Amino acid sequence: MKARPAAFRIGVDGGGTKTECILVDESGRIVARHLAPGCNPSIIGRDAAARVASKALKAIRAKADGTVELTLLCMAGSAAHWMEFAAKQKGLGRVVAMRDALPILELAAPDGPGLVLHAGTGSFVAARTDEVPAQVHYGGGLGWRFGDEGSGYDIGRRAIARALLELQGWEPVSRLSALVRGKTGCRDAAAMIRHFYDEQAPNAQIAALTPAILALAGEDEPVALGLVVDSVGGLLQLATQVAGKLFPYQAYDNLKAGLSGPILTHPAVMPELSSMSRLPLHAIEGAPIEGVRRLLLREPVLR
Repeated sequence: MKARPAAFRIGVDGGGTKTECILVDESGRIVARHLAPGCNPSIIGRDAAARVASKALKAIRAKADGTVELTLLCMAGSAAHWMEFAAKQKGLGRVVAMRDALPILELAAPDGPGLVLHAGTGSFVAARTDEVPAQVHYGGGLGWRFGDEGSGYDIGRRAIARALLELQGWEPVSRLSALVRGKTGCRDAAAMIRHFYDEQAPNAQIAALTPAILALAGEDEPVALGLVVDSVGGLLQLATQVAGKLFPYQAYDNLKAGLSGPILTHPAVMPELSSMSRLPLHAIEGAPIEGVRRLLLREPVLR
């Protein structure tokens, strides 16, 4: 009897910073990985996002010595864009596109209702109810043009605004503005404004300031810490609204509420969030790509 060809599944976590792909065998074991640049269409545009994702899928598919039964795309940005993209793919089995929030929610509340707050380049809140079938709700994730409080972009934007006011003489000089000046090489407000407005992709450059801002906040620099707390507080407020509407009769003490991403789980940020909320916030364990792997295993075709 001729042996049945090996069957594989592909999972993709496509965000603003990176596109991570895994190849999973029938036992659920990851047998290959591929890492590519970010593919959020809200940041790099629809065409560029599709090119990055296509190239990444081709690279991970080449590592499968057999058939691919299912490809799961968990992607940031326009859901409609990724559904259209999924419909055009060939040789990848059944291709399903879903929001990048779902793998993180899977890590935060794998066995029932709960919610997760995520902040990276962008930010969002995702929640799952205890209805049958469970309903997934999504809040925020509006993109850098319209919000994304607590995100890398929002924190960077607030830091630049503060630095500009200091350079204009309206706020006391702080270490935060010195950091921004050092990163940009700009010594006056006019030069800094020109620097960012002349950039074709200022959102990515602005978000890139955040790791250094978080490091400064970790040193208890008051301006940096206050700015970060104000930013993540907006995301926490949204999460509280979501919890209040979806779980009006559930005690918050029993509600799973995860924090995801290097901003919200930063040692200087987590205690501040916990002090502002009745939600039992905890850092989720595992990277988003592990949530993708778990979702792959939930599919009936993967038995």
